[in-house]
Amino acid sequence: MVSLKQMVCAAAAVVLMAGAAHAEDGFPFGTEMTLEALPQPGSKRIPNIEIGDNGEVVLELWCKGGKGQFSVAGNTVIFVPGQIQDRSCPPAKAQADDDLVAALSSVETWKRQGEFLSLIGPKPLRFRMNGN
Repeated sequence: MVSLKQMVCAAAAVVLMAGAAHAEDGFPFGTEMTLEALPQPGSKRIPNIEIGDNGEVVLELWCKGGKGQFSVAGNTVIFVPGQIQDRSCPPAKAQADDDLVAALSSVETWKRQGEFLSLIGPKPLRFRMNGN
């Protein structure tokens, strides 16, 4: 005969497994990701974003850096950039950074496939989640 304690433990395990499966498909809050892109000439740096648990974002671009905020509802996503630091960037890198911030600002939806996040808008962006 199954005890009440065993039934509660089994139910909790099912809820936890369902939550873990959903987390793998959900928006990757609390994750650092790298843009799928080639480095700029003369550099090995590739832009990355760190998304906090509440959607707050730290951006490290090709040269510039800054902050922003993601708001997510279902598969709809809005990115609002915050202050971006110039860091005396060469013109080509500064333009690439400005273009990336503009692309992030124009995303409309998102899709997660395993360790990849696609941000879909006029210029689609794809990020790979960084391993621990």
